[in-house]
Amino acid sequence: MTRLVRRKGPSQFERAADGSMTLMEHLRELRSRLFKGALGVLGGLIIGLVVADPVLKFLTRPYCDLRPGQKCEFIVNGPIDPFLLQLRVGLYIGLVLGAPIWLYQLWAFIAPGLHRNERKYTYMFVAIAAPLFLGGATLAHFVVAKSLHFFLHVNGDFNLTVGLPGYFDFVTKMMLLFGAGFEFPLIMLMLNFVGMISAKRMLGWWRIAVFLMFVFGAVVTPTPDPFGMSILAGSMAILYFGAVGVAFLNDRRKGRDQPAYAGLSDDEMSSLDDYTPEPVASASPVETFEPVDEPKPLDRRYDDIT
Repeated sequence: MTRLVRRKGPSQFERAADGSMTLMEHLRELRSRLFKGALGVLGGLIIGLVVADPVLKFLTRPYCDLRPGQKCEFIVNGPIDPFLLQLRVGLYIGLVLGAPIWLYQLWAFIAPGLHRNERKYTYMFVAIAAPLFLGGATLAHFVVAKSLHFFLHVNGDFNLTVGLPGYFDFVTKMMLLFGAGFEFPLIMLMLNFVGMISAKRMLGWWRIAVFLMFVFGAVVTPTPDPFGMSILAGSMAILYFGAVGVAFLNDRRKGRDQPAYAGLSDDEMSSLDDYTPEPVASASPVETFEPVDEPKPLDRRYDDIT
Protein backbone atom coordinates (compact mmCIF):
# COMPACT_ATOMS: atom_id res chain seq x y z
CA MET A 1 0.00 0.00 0.00
CA THR A 2 1.55 3.22 -1.09
CA ARG A 3 1.33 6.21 1.18
CA LEU A 4 0.52 9.49 -0.44
CA VAL A 5 2.67 12.35 0.75
CA ARG A 6 1.12 15.74 0.40
CA ARG A 7 3.62 18.15 -1.07
CA LYS A 8 3.60 21.53 0.59
CA GLY A 9 3.82 24.58 -1.55
CA PRO A 10 6.02 27.60 -0.87
CA SER A 11 5.33 29.42 2.36
CA GLN A 12 3.97 32.93 2.53
CA PHE A 13 7.43 34.24 3.41
CA GLU A 14 8.98 32.52 0.38
CA ARG A 15 6.27 33.81 -1.96
CA ALA A 16 6.74 37.36 -0.66
CA ALA A 17 10.51 37.06 -1.00
CA ASP A 18 10.51 35.81 -4.60
CA GLY A 19 7.91 38.34 -5.72
CA SER A 20 5.21 35.82 -6.66
CA MET A 21 2.56 37.44 -4.43
CA THR A 22 0.11 39.76 -6.11
CA LEU A 23 -0.67 43.28 -4.97
CA MET A 24 -3.99 42.23 -3.44
CA GLU A 25 -2.28 39.45 -1.50
CA HIS A 26 0.22 41.97 -0.13
CA LEU A 27 -2.64 44.26 0.91
CA ARG A 28 -4.47 41.38 2.61
CA GLU A 29 -1.30 40.43 4.45
CA LEU A 30 -0.81 44.04 5.56
CA ARG A 31 -4.40 44.20 6.80
CA SER A 32 -3.99 40.96 8.72
CA ARG A 33 -0.75 42.04 10.35
CA LEU A 34 -2.13 45.47 11.28
CA PHE A 35 -5.10 43.77 12.90
CA LYS A 36 -2.87 41.42 14.90
CA GLY A 37 -0.65 44.32 15.97
CA ALA A 38 -3.72 46.30 17.07
CA LEU A 39 -4.89 43.31 19.13
CA GLY A 40 -1.50 43.23 20.84
CA VAL A 41 -1.72 46.94 21.68
CA LEU A 42 -5.30 46.48 22.92
CA GLY A 43 -4.22 43.69 25.23
CA GLY A 44 -1.38 45.83 26.54
CA LEU A 45 -3.81 48.73 27.02
CA ILE A 46 -6.03 46.62 29.26
CA ILE A 47 -3.04 45.68 31.41
CA GLY A 48 -1.82 49.30 31.32
CA LEU A 49 -5.10 50.60 32.70
CA VAL A 50 -4.78 48.17 35.61
CA VAL A 51 -1.25 49.28 36.52
CA ALA A 52 -1.66 52.96 35.55
CA ASP A 53 -1.83 54.20 39.16
CA PRO A 54 1.54 52.68 40.26
CA VAL A 55 3.20 53.92 37.08
CA LEU A 56 1.81 57.43 37.57
CA LYS A 57 3.04 57.45 41.17
CA PHE A 58 6.49 56.44 39.93
CA LEU A 59 6.52 59.28 37.41
CA THR A 60 5.40 61.85 39.99
CA ARG A 61 7.92 60.72 42.60
CA PRO A 62 10.57 63.35 41.63
CA TYR A 63 8.04 66.13 42.27
CA CYS A 64 6.69 64.58 45.47
CA ASP A 65 10.21 64.09 46.88
CA LEU A 66 10.69 67.85 46.76
CA ARG A 67 7.87 68.26 49.29
CA PRO A 68 8.92 66.16 52.29
CA GLY A 69 6.29 66.06 55.00
CA GLN A 70 3.70 67.66 52.71
CA LYS A 71 0.88 66.22 50.68
CA CYS A 72 1.78 65.80 47.04
CA GLU A 73 -0.84 67.84 45.19
CA PHE A 74 -1.35 68.66 41.52
CA ILE A 75 -3.66 70.97 39.66
CA VAL A 76 -6.17 69.70 37.09
CA ASN A 77 -7.94 72.04 34.70
CA GLY A 78 -11.06 69.95 34.09
CA PRO A 79 -13.06 67.14 35.69
CA ILE A 80 -12.11 64.62 32.98
CA ASP A 81 -8.37 65.40 33.05
CA PRO A 82 -7.55 62.62 35.57
CA PHE A 83 -9.47 60.06 33.48
CA LEU A 84 -7.79 61.17 30.24
CA LEU A 85 -4.42 61.02 31.95
CA GLN A 86 -5.11 57.47 33.15
CA LEU A 87 -6.06 56.56 29.59
CA ARG A 88 -2.85 58.08 28.19
CA VAL A 89 -0.71 56.24 30.73
CA GLY A 90 -2.49 52.99 29.91
CA LEU A 91 -2.00 53.58 26.17
CA TYR A 92 1.74 54.20 26.59
CA ILE A 93 2.05 51.07 28.70
CA GLY A 94 0.05 49.16 26.12
CA LEU A 95 2.40 50.27 23.36
CA VAL A 96 5.38 49.10 25.39
CA LEU A 97 3.86 45.78 26.46
CA GLY A 98 2.49 45.10 22.99
CA ALA A 99 5.78 46.04 21.30
CA PRO A 100 6.91 42.41 20.83
CA ILE A 101 3.67 41.68 18.93
CA TRP A 102 3.33 44.75 16.71
CA LEU A 103 7.07 44.94 16.08
CA TYR A 104 7.06 41.29 15.01
CA GLN A 105 4.13 41.90 12.67
CA LEU A 106 5.92 44.90 11.17
CA TRP A 107 9.13 42.92 10.82
CA ALA A 108 7.36 39.92 9.27
CA PHE A 109 5.88 42.21 6.62
CA ILE A 110 9.14 43.90 5.56
CA ALA A 111 11.61 41.02 6.16
CA PRO A 112 10.93 39.21 2.84
CA GLY A 113 12.24 42.25 0.97
CA LEU A 114 15.60 42.18 2.78
CA HIS A 115 18.73 40.12 2.17
CA ARG A 116 19.97 37.65 4.75
CA ASN A 117 22.81 39.90 5.98
CA GLU A 118 20.38 42.84 6.21
CA ARG A 119 18.06 40.77 8.41
CA LYS A 120 21.03 39.82 10.60
CA TYR A 121 21.98 43.47 11.10
CA THR A 122 18.35 44.32 11.90
CA TYR A 123 18.26 41.68 14.65
CA MET A 124 21.43 43.11 16.12
CA PHE A 125 20.12 46.68 15.87
CA VAL A 126 16.91 45.84 17.74
CA ALA A 127 18.77 43.84 20.40
CA ILE A 128 21.02 46.83 21.18
CA ALA A 129 18.49 49.63 20.58
CA ALA A 130 16.02 48.45 23.25
CA PRO A 131 18.50 48.56 26.20
CA LEU A 132 19.89 51.88 24.98
CA PHE A 133 16.43 53.43 24.84
CA LEU A 134 15.65 52.08 28.31
CA GLY A 135 18.93 53.50 29.64
CA GLY A 136 18.17 56.92 28.14
CA ALA A 137 14.66 56.94 29.65
CA THR A 138 16.07 55.99 33.08
CA LEU A 139 18.65 58.77 32.89
CA ALA A 140 15.88 61.21 31.94
CA HIS A 141 13.99 60.30 35.11
CA PHE A 142 17.06 61.30 37.12
CA VAL A 143 17.46 64.54 35.16
CA VAL A 144 13.81 65.43 35.78
CA ALA A 145 14.40 65.40 39.53
CA LYS A 146 17.37 67.78 39.22
CA SER A 147 15.52 70.06 36.82
CA LEU A 148 12.50 70.30 39.09
CA HIS A 149 14.73 71.08 42.03
CA PHE A 150 16.22 73.96 40.04
CA PHE A 151 12.94 75.42 38.77
CA LEU A 152 10.82 75.05 41.89
CA HIS A 153 13.47 76.65 44.10
CA VAL A 154 14.11 79.69 41.91
CA ASN A 155 11.22 81.48 43.60
CA GLY A 156 11.45 80.01 47.05
CA ASP A 157 9.08 82.57 48.56
CA PHE A 158 6.08 81.21 46.62
CA ASN A 159 4.17 78.00 47.16
CA LEU A 160 4.09 76.54 43.64
CA THR A 161 1.73 73.76 42.56
CA VAL A 162 2.27 71.99 39.24
CA GLY A 163 -0.47 70.98 36.81
CA LEU A 164 -0.77 67.20 36.42
CA PRO A 165 -1.17 67.01 32.58
CA GLY A 166 1.70 69.46 32.04
CA TYR A 167 3.94 67.56 34.44
CA PHE A 168 3.17 64.26 32.70
CA ASP A 169 3.96 65.77 29.29
CA PHE A 170 7.22 67.17 30.66
CA VAL A 171 8.37 63.83 32.08
CA THR A 172 7.37 61.69 29.07
CA LYS A 173 8.94 64.16 26.62
CA MET A 174 12.22 64.05 28.50
CA MET A 175 12.21 60.25 28.58
CA LEU A 176 11.42 59.94 24.87
CA LEU A 177 14.05 62.50 23.84
CA PHE A 178 16.77 60.94 25.97
CA GLY A 179 15.89 57.48 24.68
CA ALA A 180 15.96 58.69 21.06
CA GLY A 181 19.26 60.52 21.60
CA PHE A 182 20.90 57.32 22.82
CA GLU A 183 20.13 55.69 19.47
CA PHE A 184 22.29 58.09 17.42
CA PRO A 185 25.67 56.37 18.12
CA LEU A 186 24.05 53.03 17.32
CA ILE A 187 22.91 54.32 13.92
CA MET A 188 26.46 55.44 13.14
CA LEU A 189 27.78 52.02 14.18
CA MET A 190 25.30 50.22 11.94
CA LEU A 191 26.41 52.39 9.00
CA ASN A 192 29.94 51.17 9.69
CA PHE A 193 28.84 47.54 9.78
CA VAL A 194 27.20 47.82 6.36
CA GLY A 195 30.36 49.45 4.96
CA MET A 196 29.07 52.99 4.39
CA ILE A 197 31.32 54.76 6.95
CA SER A 198 34.79 53.78 8.13
CA ALA A 199 36.01 54.06 11.70
CA LYS A 200 38.70 56.60 10.73
CA ARG A 201 36.06 58.84 9.20
CA MET A 202 33.90 58.55 12.31
CA LEU A 203 36.87 59.51 14.46
CA GLY A 204 37.65 62.44 12.16
CA TRP A 205 34.11 63.72 12.63
CA TRP A 206 34.26 63.76 16.44
CA ARG A 207 34.37 67.57 16.75
CA ILE A 208 31.37 68.05 14.48
CA ALA A 209 29.55 65.15 16.17
CA VAL A 210 30.06 66.51 19.69
CA PHE A 211 28.97 69.99 18.58
CA LEU A 212 25.80 68.58 16.99
CA MET A 213 25.10 66.59 20.14
CA PHE A 214 25.15 69.72 22.27
CA VAL A 215 22.96 71.52 19.73
CA PHE A 216 20.55 68.60 19.79
CA GLY A 217 20.51 68.64 23.59
CA ALA A 218 19.88 72.40 23.67
CA VAL A 219 17.03 72.20 21.16
CA VAL A 220 15.12 69.11 22.23
CA THR A 221 15.30 69.36 26.02
CA PRO A 222 12.25 71.30 27.24
CA THR A 223 14.20 72.98 30.05
CA PRO A 224 16.44 76.04 29.54
CA ASP A 225 18.88 74.99 32.27
CA PRO A 226 22.27 73.64 31.09
CA PHE A 227 22.05 70.58 33.33
CA GLY A 228 19.78 68.44 31.16
CA MET A 229 21.51 69.53 27.94
CA SER A 230 24.97 68.67 29.28
CA ILE A 231 23.88 65.29 30.64
CA LEU A 232 22.25 64.29 27.34
CA ALA A 233 25.10 65.54 25.13
CA GLY A 234 27.79 64.05 27.39
CA SER A 235 26.10 60.64 27.43
CA MET A 236 25.72 60.70 23.65
CA ALA A 237 29.40 61.63 23.27
CA ILE A 238 30.49 58.72 25.47
CA LEU A 239 28.35 56.33 23.45
CA TYR A 240 29.70 57.82 20.21
CA PHE A 241 33.35 57.20 21.15
CA GLY A 242 32.38 53.71 22.28
CA ALA A 243 30.83 53.14 18.85
CA VAL A 244 34.05 54.40 17.22
CA GLY A 245 36.04 51.83 19.19
CA VAL A 246 33.73 49.01 18.10
CA ALA A 247 33.95 50.29 14.51
CA PHE A 248 37.76 50.08 14.61
CA LEU A 249 37.51 46.47 15.77
CA ASN A 250 35.03 45.71 13.01
CA ASP A 251 37.26 47.33 10.36
CA ARG A 252 40.25 45.36 11.58
CA ARG A 253 38.26 42.13 11.54
CA LYS A 254 37.15 42.71 7.96
CA GLY A 255 40.52 44.07 6.83
CA ARG A 256 39.23 47.51 5.93
CA ASP A 257 42.05 49.27 7.76
CA GLN A 258 44.68 47.79 5.39
CA PRO A 259 45.00 49.12 1.84
CA ALA A 260 45.01 46.69 -1.08
CA TYR A 261 48.76 47.19 -1.65
CA ALA A 262 49.76 46.84 2.03
CA GLY A 263 51.80 43.67 1.48
CA LEU A 264 53.79 45.03 -1.48
CA SER A 265 57.06 46.95 -1.35
CA ASP A 266 57.56 50.19 -3.26
CA ASP A 267 59.94 48.67 -5.87
CA GLU A 268 58.07 45.42 -6.40
CA MET A 269 56.66 44.81 -9.85
CA SER A 270 53.14 43.62 -10.33
CA SER A 271 52.92 39.96 -11.38
CA LEU A 272 51.48 39.21 -14.81
CA ASP A 273 51.73 35.42 -14.57
CA ASP A 274 48.15 35.00 -13.40
CA TYR A 275 46.81 37.45 -15.94
CA THR A 276 44.55 35.84 -18.51
CA PRO A 277 43.63 38.16 -21.34
CA GLU A 278 40.01 38.13 -22.33
CA PRO A 279 39.29 37.11 -25.92
CA VAL A 280 38.53 40.01 -28.19
CA ALA A 281 35.41 39.71 -30.24
CA SER A 282 35.90 39.86 -33.98
CA ALA A 283 35.06 43.23 -35.44
CA SER A 284 32.11 43.44 -37.75
CA PRO A 285 32.72 44.86 -41.22
CA VAL A 286 32.00 48.52 -41.73
CA GLU A 287 28.93 49.22 -43.77
CA THR A 288 29.42 50.99 -47.07
CA PHE A 289 27.96 54.44 -47.25
CA GLU A 290 25.88 55.67 -50.14
CA PRO A 291 27.42 58.42 -52.21
CA VAL A 292 26.42 61.95 -51.34
CA ASP A 293 24.52 63.89 -53.97
CA GLU A 294 26.25 66.80 -55.53
CA PRO A 295 25.16 70.21 -54.24
CA LYS A 296 22.49 71.96 -56.24
CA PRO A 297 23.16 75.22 -57.96
CA LEU A 298 22.84 78.31 -55.86
CA ASP A 299 19.66 79.48 -57.54
CA ARG A 300 17.91 76.19 -56.71
CA ARG A 301 18.62 76.16 -52.95
CA TYR A 302 15.74 78.51 -52.13
CA ASP A 303 12.13 77.56 -51.68
CA ASP A 304 9.07 79.45 -52.86
CA ILE A 305 8.99 81.73 -49.79
CA THR A 306 12.61 82.84 -49.75
